[in-house]
Amino acid sequence: MTVTLPSGETIPALGMGTWMMAESASRRAAEIAALRAGLDLGLTLIDTAEMYGSGAAESLVGEAVRGRRDEVFLVSKVLPSNASTAGTVRACEASLRRLGTDRLDLYLLHWRGSVPLARTVDAFERLREAGKIRHWGVSNFDVADMRELPGFCQTNQILYNLSRRGPEHDLLPWHASAGMPIMAYSPVEQGRLLDSPALAEVARRHDATPAQVALAWVLRLPHVNAIPKAGTVEHVEENAAALSLRLSSEDLAELDRAFPPPSGPEPLAML
Repeated sequence: MTVTLPSGETIPALGMGTWMMAESASRRAAEIAALRAGLDLGLTLIDTAEMYGSGAAESLVGEAVRGRRDEVFLVSKVLPSNASTAGTVRACEASLRRLGTDRLDLYLLHWRGSVPLARTVDAFERLREAGKIRHWGVSNFDVADMRELPGFCQTNQILYNLSRRGPEHDLLPWHASAGMPIMAYSPVEQGRLLDSPALAEVARRHDATPAQVALAWVLRLPHVNAIPKAGTVEHVEENAAALSLRLSSEDLAELDRAFPPPSGPEPLAML
């Protein structure tokens, strides 16, 4: 399964996130093994950020992809506090050093801050022209924010899962009409969805796990990809298996009853 960017490039519908990785030395080997196993399984989109572990997650990713960089669609993010024209360039160069690479495939503004968007976009374009990033995008932007952006934005990374369906009212339709995918972070709500009886029942029917059902639900839309975090090889393998799960109309109706879609506009949620 793939998702198509406005540039025409396709990227994996299911990737790997790294938020809260690299926070424990005792888990480092398992986390690196998990990322490498994900590459073996075709989950070649890896998302990270300068904020995660104050750069430690980027260093972890750099170690995991060493010798395999060309297989990976690598995503990182700049903090709003660093998102001035000069600050974005400096932040990107620091991320590249930590990741041990000469370019990012996608560079995102982590969320909107006080720096005017035009300055951040100017930096993105300078980085793109210099070959240090291939594409740029944003994260945690609602419809009004998206309308302020010029062309070349490739995606918007947002919180979207069964319990966070607010974007379905206006943001997802806007993205669909613009031909721009969204990237769903925390698609299993950091594990909090897994106790849902409705998810358990749908999972039982498919001989799957609740996490696989939650991921398959997010991936049901052609313009959405997902970046769940998995810190062990077993967890990565479980996530990858969600790609083959197809939810029926009965499944979707049951999940709608348990997690109703929005009845009107809602502010974009963030974690």
